[in-house]
Amino acid sequence: MQLYSVRDLMQQDFEGTIARVAQIGYNDVEFAGYFDHTPQQVREILDRYNLKAPSSHLGLDLFRTKLDETLEASKVIGIEYVTVPSGARGADVAAWRAVAAEFNRFGAAAKQAGLKFAYHNHNFEFQPLPGGQTGYDILLQETDPELVFFEQDLYWSTFAGRDPIALFQRAPHRFPMWHVKDLVTANGTKGMAPVG
Repeated sequence: MQLYSVRDLMQQDFEGTIARVAQIGYNDVEFAGYFDHTPQQVREILDRYNLKAPSSHLGLDLFRTKLDETLEASKVIGIEYVTVPSGARGADVAAWRAVAAEFNRFGAAAKQAGLKFAYHNHNFEFQPLPGGQTGYDILLQETDPELVFFEQDLYWSTFAGRDPIALFQRAPHRFPMWHVKDLVTANGTKGMAPVG
């Protein structure tokens, strides 16, 4: 379960919310903020409720300004994939190529620390750029498959008019994680919905 889904509850009662998530029957969670808890405190809470956190969403600014600290905290918590949830925006091909180069650097640092670096998409990555490419195309082409992985958000890919299966087929083994949520259209407006 992506804990962003219950972020308001997490802010009010961090441990109580995690306890309830475990009680419901989840085994794995993905963090989207630690709400002023230390890595050690987060790990203790996970252990207390027999949960694992294979991934955490971490802002791109943390990789740019506190890379070593972010990777070390992730190791303490037991995270495998340090995942940038968004923020890799570019207005043109050169800007996206610069982001891809950054991702390769962060991926190399993560690998050296025994972790894996990943990127979670929204829909803006699929906007056409001059020349017909998209930011997502550039990220897939210019990042090292051994260093940069992708957490495909099925909703946002579909929202952007892309076929998630075609993306999987285009770059096998680059998508170890998915965000699974449904898309419904009502009165001409697209929106998120529970799966099914």
